[in-house]
Amino acid sequence: MADLVSNRRAYHDYEIVETYEAGIVLQGTEIKSLRDHGGSLQEAYVKVIGNELWLIGANIALYRFGNINNHEERRDRKLLMHSREISRLKAAIKEKGFTLVPLAMYLKKGRVKLKIGRGKGKKKADKRAAIKERDEKRTLQRALKNH
Repeated sequence: MADLVSNRRAYHDYEIVETYEAGIVLQGTEIKSLRDHGGSLQEAYVKVIGNELWLIGANIALYRFGNINNHEERRDRKLLMHSREISRLKAAIKEKGFTLVPLAMYLKKGRVKLKIGRGKGKKKADKRAAIKERDEKRTLQRALKNH
């Protein structure tokens, strides 16, 4: 279950508390483009509109063998989840500071799924502390490996 597209920046910018899985409504050329790893979730976000989930701002590159019927690169895409899951998500993001962030797109039984994270934005100091902690851990592992 390798990722077709991942949003590595999300783990740097947000403290992910919970993850969810949602289906996504795509056109044929979008799926073919994703299988070629032609997409980006860097500027994308998930929004609850009415009683539906939408992926907004995701970029799926044009399929290189597509003709005039090729898809629009930055269109809003509907996400598929059970209505009770959507209402649970709606309540979860009403907490102050929480948001829904797309983390990755992957294939599961031939269908494209979107991994969504419920997270809180990190402050600049938190990001620096995480980087410092990671570097310290890396140097410790290097020191242990050399001895």
